[in-house]
Amino acid sequence: MKGLQGKNALVTGATSGIGQAIAVKLAQLGCNIAINYRRTPESGSETEAMAVEKACKDIENCGMRSLLVKGDVSQESDIVTMVNSVVNTFGSLDILINNAGIQRECPSHELTTADFDQVLAVNLRGAFICARETIKHLLSQNRSGVIINISSVHEIIPRPTYLSYSISKGGMENLTKTLALEYANRGIRVNAVAPGATVTPINQAWIDDPEKKAAVESHIPMCRAGTAEEMAASVAFLASDDAGYITGQTLFVDGGLTLYADFRENWSA
Repeated sequence: MKGLQGKNALVTGATSGIGQAIAVKLAQLGCNIAINYRRTPESGSETEAMAVEKACKDIENCGMRSLLVKGDVSQESDIVTMVNSVVNTFGSLDILINNAGIQRECPSHELTTADFDQVLAVNLRGAFICARETIKHLLSQNRSGVIINISSVHEIIPRPTYLSYSISKGGMENLTKTLALEYANRGIRVNAVAPGATVTPINQAWIDDPEKKAAVESHIPMCRAGTAEEMAASVAFLASDDAGYITGQTLFVDGGLTLYADFRENWSA
């Protein structure tokens, strides 16, 4: 893909799943990668520590530079420090991937304000602050750049018992469009990728259960879940110069999930 060689990218939440796949894909295409993680390896589990180490090795095996940047994206001060660290180490920040995200399952009438606020703080407020700090840097150096927000099919599909998550992804759609419109004439492109059901560690519960897996896949026209690598390939395309005339768009990578699979059979007039 054109235009990625030598670029510097920051991927939030990059130590597992889709984030890690994005980091590796961009490294394979010639980007130096700053890997954002929330906890130090010593304070997390052994599995988390191994994931951080693996993420760095995968990037360095591509012949590119890696940088670990600790930061909780729900904390403004962490984000400011993180972006400054990337710029100071790499010299610039060309590509931001807003991937960090959390979800809380709870009946909406039982959802606490604290849990609601936490999901919005990470998924939407954090994405905004990361984008804001990146745009400040790009404008200060009069550089073009790319911001890609990792959204979800639940940007447009309501998800009962995941109210705060659905709201955060709905807000991400307008975040993407508003920033794209505001900074298009400054050479800054802003797009989103919205995954459908994806095989990642966070979804292991239904992936490992044949009955649950079949139930999930029954709603997908392509009859299978996507892979993290498929999501990463879409992100890489939007980050590249091959997508140089695309901004303000959400690319749904969902096997047709947003095509209303229940209408494959004509049950309505």
